[in-house]
Amino acid sequence: MELNVYLAGQIHDDWRDQLRQKAEEMELPLRFFGPMENHDRSDNIGEEILGVQPDNIYKDEAASRFNNLRTQIWMQKADVVIAQFGEKYKQWNTAMDAGAAVALGKPLIVIRPKELHHPVKEIANKANVVVETQDQALQALSYVFD
Repeated sequence: MELNVYLAGQIHDDWRDQLRQKAEEMELPLRFFGPMENHDRSDNIGEEILGVQPDNIYKDEAASRFNNLRTQIWMQKADVVIAQFGEKYKQWNTAMDAGAAVALGKPLIVIRPKELHHPVKEIANKANVVVETQDQALQALSYVFD
């Protein structure tokens, strides 16, 4: 058995690469999906497909449509969603993806440092599992296979 895992959250650092590497080292049978990790492409996909937009608001709106399409398709294929919250970047997309996972009935693992308990308490309350580290999230998935 292999699990499809949607990695929800910000795309400004390499947290997904770190998690994928750890999962590979643990030899977990996981396939990963997520948002477009190339930040420039994510921001520019609307103009790439539709052409130059009249201003930055229209550019953002166009990009959002295609990014939301991608997210919806991949999240629906997911068996489980991991949403990692951190302090360095704004976490709006992480929160939106976690909420979408709950709405779709997808099992949700939230990774958040203890310091973020209060700001993400409602999301954490809807999650199946809340952990503080990627290692703990992967141990939770490893337990599924035991």
